[in-house]
Parts: sequence; C-alpha cells; structure tokens
Amino acid sequence: MRSIRLLLYVCLQTAAFSAFSAKVDTLDVPSKVMNRAMRAAVVLPESYANLKNTLPVLYLLHGGGGQFSDWLKQTPDKALVQKLADQYNLIIVMPEGDRLSGYLDSPVQKDNLFETYLTKEVIDKIDNTYRTIRDRKGRVITGLSMGGHGALYLATRHPDLYCAAGSMSGALDLNQANWRIAPEFAKQIEPQFTRILGAPGSTPDYYAANSVVNMVDKLKANKLPLIIDCGVDDFLIEPNRELHRRLVYAKVEHDYTEHPGGHTWGY
Repeated sequence: MRSIRLLLYVCLQTAAFSAFSAKVDTLDVPSKVMNRAMRAAVVLPESYANLKNTLPVLYLLHGGGGQFSDWLKQTPDKALVQKLADQYNLIIVMPEGDRLSGYLDSPVQKDNLFETYLTKEVIDKIDNTYRTIRDRKGRVITGLSMGGHGALYLATRHPDLYCAAGSMSGALDLNQANWRIAPEFAKQIEPQFTRILGAPGSTPDYYAANSVVNMVDKLKANKLPLIIDCGVDDFLIEPNRELHRRLVYAKVEHDYTEHPGGHTWGY
C-alpha cells in the first residue's frame, strides 16, 4: 500500500509540475514580402497563463543549416529554453531563418528578405498575438552562429526595435576566408553565400557591407548593451576576436568572453 501511495504521489507531483511549466506554441508566421509560409516556435512562461500583465520578449535565432525548432531539439537539455522563460519571466520567440539567409535582405535574391521579415512581420505577429511589451525596452535579440551575426546585425540596423543584443559563436564576418575551415567545407558552403551575397570578390562587396565586424561605428552610435561569447576552439573565433578588438579600440562598452569548447551544441 505504501508503494502505491508513493507512486501516486510521484505521479501527481509530476503532473502538477507539467501543468505549471512553460508552454510551447508553434505559430504560423507567413511572409508577405517573400510570399512564403513560415513558422516560429514561441515559449510562454508559466506566469503568462495566470497574469494579465505584458511581458518582455527574447528573439532567439538559430544557426546556419538549421531551422526554427533547433533551440528546442538540439540543446543537451531539451527543456532549457522553457526553463529560461520561467526563470526570467519572459516570452522567447524562435523564428525561421532558413538554411542560410544571413538574416538580411539579400541584394541579389528577392526571396531572401529576412531583415524585413523579422523586423516587421515577425514582430508585428508576436505583438498582435501575445501580451508583449510593444516597445524596444521590452525586446532583446540573440542567437548562435549565423543567428549570432543576425542578432547583432538586426539590432545594429534597428536600434529602435531592441534594447540589447547578443551573439553566441557568431559568424561575425561573412568573409569565410577569415574562418578556420578546411578548403572542402569552404567550397561546400560557397554556393549558399553566393546566392544571397553574390560571387566572392565581386563589386560591390556585399560580404564586407553586411558583416557586423565592419559596423563598429554604428554599434558605438547606438549604445546598445552587447554580450558576445565564443569557444576558443570554434572555427569562428577569429572574427569574434576581431570584433572585440575593434570595439575595444573604439571604446564601445560590451561584454566579451571566451570559454573552452568549439562550434557545438554542447558548448
């Protein structure tokens, strides 16, 4: 009898925990500017169901080769994002960024207008669907790899939309010649970059023009709080260090850290 009671108690406690933890929505967020059907994952903290107040939003971008659901499926702790939403009492939005969009409006490919999509259509959809703080003071943005670059890129170009930005293992220089990658990998990804930025070495140089590492003057003018980190064994470590050096030289306040590890979900 004691065993049955114990089992019932454990089951009830588990059910109660599940009932009062963060909720995950999959939201249709179609794009009119690209005429495409897309989705986003949205994590609502436990408090959202019980309180009527508005909440801040973290926009969390995925990396190249990934998709909007990566942050819910690829982290070692599959409940990590839900726990963070509960811990910090915020809404976390993970939008679609395609396999390799750069989170920018491509000057050469008109079905790749992700800057417009994210800063207008996604924000409008989220603000009109959930109880959000509809102001820059209630939005922050970060991401990993391509998403790290995208987060800093969008925040730099739209300081009216976000109050802080971050990058994790970010591809902060779109010129792959500055990455620590094998020639075979560089050749493999070149067509994807050519599709959105044109051929390397062409004029105008869209790679340099759209790289965050070259946007220090704008970052300084915007005065947004910035946090950047990268693993010391990451193939993107040099662009991260270069941006850090330039920010230090320009006396731009920011939080920069390096940790052991590479370009992995474990990191």
